[in-house]
Amino acid sequence: MSLAPVTVPLGGPTLPQERRIVTPIPGPRSQELLERKAAAVAAGVGHTVPIEAVAAGGGVVVDADGNSLIDLGSGIAVTTVGSAHPRVAEAVAAQAAQFTHTCFMISPYESYVAVAEALNRLTPGDHAKKSALFNSGAEAVENAVKIARKYTKKQAVVAFDHGYHGRTNLTMALTAKAMPYKSGFGPFASEIYRAPMSYPLRDGLSGPDAAARAISIIEKQVGAENLAAVVIEPIQGEGGFIVPADGFLPAIADWCRANDVVFIADEVQSGFGRTGAMFASELFGVVPDLITTAKGIAGGMPLAAVTGRAEIMDASHTGGLGGTYGGNPVACAAALAAIDALENDGLLERARAIGALLRGRLEALQAGDARIGDVRGHGAMIAAEFVDPATGAPDAALTAAVAKAAIAEGVIVLTCGTYGNVIRFLPPLTIGDDLLGEGIDVVAAALAAA
Repeated sequence: MSLAPVTVPLGGPTLPQERRIVTPIPGPRSQELLERKAAAVAAGVGHTVPIEAVAAGGGVVVDADGNSLIDLGSGIAVTTVGSAHPRVAEAVAAQAAQFTHTCFMISPYESYVAVAEALNRLTPGDHAKKSALFNSGAEAVENAVKIARKYTKKQAVVAFDHGYHGRTNLTMALTAKAMPYKSGFGPFASEIYRAPMSYPLRDGLSGPDAAARAISIIEKQVGAENLAAVVIEPIQGEGGFIVPADGFLPAIADWCRANDVVFIADEVQSGFGRTGAMFASELFGVVPDLITTAKGIAGGMPLAAVTGRAEIMDASHTGGLGGTYGGNPVACAAALAAIDALENDGLLERARAIGALLRGRLEALQAGDARIGDVRGHGAMIAAEFVDPATGAPDAALTAAVAKAAIAEGVIVLTCGTYGNVIRFLPPLTIGDDLLGEGIDVVAAALAAA
């Protein structure tokens, strides 16, 4: 498949855009770091790829042993504009030389306001909006729930099967999967309820029928009169890149609007050009009341946001929102540079081209291998779900084996899914077609050998 070449800058030190295996992975220097990690870092902090990263840019990550790995993970959808985009790096350095912190709640600065203005402009809907900045996706989701409860004066919150929203106490309660995110960490926040998600591969329902099923459960088990908010990922991330059937999200959003329930779109993983649209909600014709963002917002710097209808965002009393580091000036400078790159470097078009290449290659593999039960996603957010070809049951063991073999051959891939049977493809938008194609070749070879 022939696609437009990459024209965006690779960033950082000029790195050869190649897969290069110098030592077995991990090599000796990486192994030394992993031994130090085991001695110094809490055991609960795991890792997927056993290397010591020393440089990254374009579509590669280079380790301390000189291995160059193809990056199909983007640090879990964070380095969308590349791991060291020149404008991001320059903005970070310039801001750090001026000041690294004053606390926006103490001494405000222009870059925080500029990020809020950009978010208000870019997020779906032409209504009046306001934003508040935070540090992480989980913090953004937690604050969105706070804002919705304050606005509606109601307590209950509904999340969905297969959803992932973070690792704080409230967001663990919202998250569906117990292991590794929740197991042993309770008790969790109260007044959290769960509804069934549209999962076309496994429920066989149309979007409207899946929405009717979810709404019926919400009405019977919670009641609209008690419900402050519905929190949903337009495309589920950790749950398996589940794309709901057409009509599902609009029906849920319409029901929310008719019943004075705040519709919160969690776009922490799917936002900022990842899907080929600035936000995945646009793909489904949905305008959220509140939208949470993080990950790709700032080119790798820690930043998150809640953006939404001005009347909802203004419901909190002064001092009710904020945090010491929320909207850090260095992170805000990075965000403005990353947003500039997304808008002006052709990256939305590049995401769509990457999606076409990924889908074409993966669907061709699927046609000849019944172990690939589904290929789904949009833009540079594509997944393959692996199943037992005889029963359609999830095959987590196969998935883990393919991912492990691909990493050993120098391709970074990430697994996900409630059943652990999905490989997700999240390349930086700065990756070249040849490198991306080679990465898929390695995954295909790993699948054939599994």
